[in-house]
Amino acid sequence: MKLNGTHQLLAYADDVNILGGSIHTLKENTEALVAATREIGLEVSADKTKYMVMSRDQNAGQNHSVRIDNSTFERVQEFKYLGTTLTIQNSIWEEIKSRLRSGNACYHSVQNLLSSRLLSRKLKN
Repeated sequence: MKLNGTHQLLAYADDVNILGGSIHTLKENTEALVAATREIGLEVSADKTKYMVMSRDQNAGQNHSVRIDNSTFERVQEFKYLGTTLTIQNSIWEEIKSRLRSGNACYHSVQNLLSSRLLSRKLKN
């Protein structure tokens, strides 16, 4: 989908990400999306809608709230999209730590099974 003449929308199933280089652009793109969905009879859920500003400037977007059609969208520091954790600093370290925690939890849940003598026994004919 093109918003403001360029592709600034990522969508997968019912997950939609709107891109913008500034809070102003983000608001414009969100307003365009809300208007487009309204035209085809859909509605953007304000309760499920969040926004995040990814910037080297730590203060970018801190004092801004995205408010459209009497709905205010919550600002988040990180979110998970298609299984990957995205952060405002665009840092991969949080994703690496998350995957390590998940791998460790998986390993510990099957540790007893993997060390069981039942797995090392051969079936005799």
